[in-house]
Amino acid sequence: MTTTSSGVEPDHTTADREIVVSRVIGAPRELVFEAFTQVRHLSRWWGPEGFSTTTRSFEFRVGGAWDFVMHGPDGTDYQEWITWTEIVPPERIALEHGESRDDPNAFESVLTFEPAGEQTRIVMRTVFPTKELREEAVEKYHAIEGGEQTLRNLAAYVAELTWNETARNETTPKGAEG
Repeated sequence: MTTTSSGVEPDHTTADREIVVSRVIGAPRELVFEAFTQVRHLSRWWGPEGFSTTTRSFEFRVGGAWDFVMHGPDGTDYQEWITWTEIVPPERIALEHGESRDDPNAFESVLTFEPAGEQTRIVMRTVFPTKELREEAVEKYHAIEGGEQTLRNLAAYVAELTWNETARNETTPKGAEG
């Protein structure tokens, strides 16, 4: 069974192995894409509520990797590894995500950034190797709620960036812009 939040159509060939989460974010897609692709931003919002992230290494390019630890609110550390498999700025990112580079249970995610007027609709489609791994992610790790919380954190962070930029522009005297 595919789980979607926001009415995204499932891919019926992988429906029993996937999770789809989406959200409309009140910022242009270039900014949303940037927040997803620069480590200085990721550490400020990545993960479900109550989690923090420590990056060991980060190289955003096809074949590059993000090696990081997510720290749970209960003190549990989760080793994580993402390898970027496709990057089409500012439209799409494909990645493989697991606990380590050679994790046999790694899953694939595709993120699309679609313009929606002045906003951006981000869709995160994750496909697990097996139905059982998807079920474990949902039941044990609360992957659906975690994905929704992560996108909510992204939306709040991008709103803060947008607000700070607007405030800076409003307080800069005319003619004093850089």
